[in-house]
Amino acid sequence: MNFRMIGRIISFILIVEAIFMLPGMLLCAFGGQSWSAISFLISIAIILAFATGLWLITRKAPKGFFSRDGLVCVGLSWITMSVFGALPFYISHEIPSYIDSLFEIASGFSTTGASILNDVESLSKGILLWRSTSHWLGGMGVLVFLLALVPISGRNDGFTMHLLRAESPGPDVGKLVPRMKQTAIILYGLYILLTVLDFIFLVIGKMPVFDAVCIAIGTAGTGGFGVLNTSIGSYSPYIQTVCTVFMFLFGVNFTCYYLLFCGKIKNVLKDEELHWYLGIAFVCITVITISVRHLYPTFGDTLRHSAFQVGSLLSSTGFSTTDFDIWPALPKAILFSLMFIGASAGSTGGGFKVGRALMAAKIMRRNVRQILYPQRVEVVRMNGRVVDENVLRNTNAYLCTYIIIIIVSFLVVSLDDFTTATNLTAVVSCFNNMGPGLEGIGPTLNYSGYSVLSKIVLIFDMLAGRLEIFPILVLFSRSAWKRR
Repeated sequence: MNFRMIGRIISFILIVEAIFMLPGMLLCAFGGQSWSAISFLISIAIILAFATGLWLITRKAPKGFFSRDGLVCVGLSWITMSVFGALPFYISHEIPSYIDSLFEIASGFSTTGASILNDVESLSKGILLWRSTSHWLGGMGVLVFLLALVPISGRNDGFTMHLLRAESPGPDVGKLVPRMKQTAIILYGLYILLTVLDFIFLVIGKMPVFDAVCIAIGTAGTGGFGVLNTSIGSYSPYIQTVCTVFMFLFGVNFTCYYLLFCGKIKNVLKDEELHWYLGIAFVCITVITISVRHLYPTFGDTLRHSAFQVGSLLSSTGFSTTDFDIWPALPKAILFSLMFIGASAGSTGGGFKVGRALMAAKIMRRNVRQILYPQRVEVVRMNGRVVDENVLRNTNAYLCTYIIIIIVSFLVVSLDDFTTATNLTAVVSCFNNMGPGLEGIGPTLNYSGYSVLSKIVLIFDMLAGRLEIFPILVLFSRSAWKRR
């Protein structure tokens, strides 16, 4: 295990985190919220002091870096980032409990959007901005951001590939271009472009600039932290429609945007995962619109709310425009199912991923055919290409681990005195980085009532879900910490 290189990378990540706290600090300072500004300043000082010490200790790190190092590095990076990222909330006393502060920032970085706050509007603007900024950093991945900007590893593309694979969502991560640094730059370039476009359309709809910044970066990261207690419900139909469109856009595999940029439209149109992503969205919107038509005055309102909630949960954003907990059983069942499916692989969204679900279905079909025709050679294809057997094995392993973690987490969280639906949707929502659930944690409620133990379990679920499970699980393995 290359501990020195891992420490060096974490020191760079903490510096990036401190830099992204500066806008919140300045907003508090110029807004007359002096204690919140001082809280940011203290937090930044603590982070930089720790990062500097870590960098000095690890500045002569050896270059060797392998897959195991990448997994451990990513897991430790996100935990460290959350531990220090909670400081502004806690030091300012805007969230008095450190565990609650950690829950809030872990929810932000993991782009879950689950909150323990009863009154979001009581927070200072700087804290609100930092809260939403955590979504943007976590959406594409802070290590991807770091790889795009900082020459940590020189020309060692193997180094960057291990980190990108460990942090990026989806069953398999490849290069868009020959060099991984260029891939990271392209991904973040597309990410920034879509974020800016979202912001522009929101401002055109006369959303306040501060709100537009927070909602745009929250939508980009498919996070779901709002700046109003009503989430997106208080804004105009135009703004709600803009949010709906961009939630769907950020749930698409970013490789599709790169292919469009390169003029390879046919490749995008042939993408199976995109077909299923859009098909699932269309069917769910149609069924929900029919089911809840009697609850809204016009068909337009019904369609808008239905499309918004489908887009919110399918992309794992977690915004809301209405209390869907009062909807009939079928629409709620559909939304609950969307919590599992999630967005596309290679997007900023969470969940099991449409591509992985499609692959699991093809694996099941292959197994059935092999039972019927044992002598026949069966392969699994995605977009016309044969899927490597290692990817198929990893998909099966992921599915098994996914189910086990949900069951164990559900049992532990059930120690709290809440309904089964509340506890189950809390675990599913956090693990799939969705945010809202049903009943006790519906879109108008929050997670503040859970015990410290349950919050710790849900924090683990949020980080494990965002990092595709294994970068967090390897931290609990003895063999991961053995030296080579």
